[in-house]
Amino acid sequence: MDVLRWIVIVLVALVLLVWLAGRMGALRGHAPADLGVREGRLKPPSRTPNSVSSQADLYADHPMREYARIAALPASGGAQASIARVRAVVERLPGATVIEQRDDYLYARFETRAMRFVDDVEFWYDPVAQTIAVRSASRIGRKDFGANRTRIEAIRAQLLH
Repeated sequence: MDVLRWIVIVLVALVLLVWLAGRMGALRGHAPADLGVREGRLKPPSRTPNSVSSQADLYADHPMREYARIAALPASGGAQASIARVRAVVERLPGATVIEQRDDYLYARFETRAMRFVDDVEFWYDPVAQTIAVRSASRIGRKDFGANRTRIEAIRAQLLH
């Protein structure tokens, strides 16, 4: 019985330490320096299953292409109007902070409440396709347990209403 009690105490202590580390910002990671649009492309998907990108197919040999693939978002009324609509939706979501906005581009950061994990999300109005390309990726960790996909689909649902 004493061994079981010690195992429980150690597990509780570990959970508390991880929670405290998150609250202190140790799980935020660092903002990528290579975000933005280059030659009509957003940054490639992550090399681990923790991102989604509507441009995943542009990276044919990418190991996470299938996992990351997600449809572009609908656009309406040109670049400025489309990005403004996306911003309005993003700002209503929990943990969202808009970091940068241009006429055809929006970069937002999403931070989870409890552990303060951060995801970087980019939206770019593609003038050729007349859609909004999107990329959403976790800064740290190998998996996101579908959080990025769920967020983008929630944004899509709001844009369609």
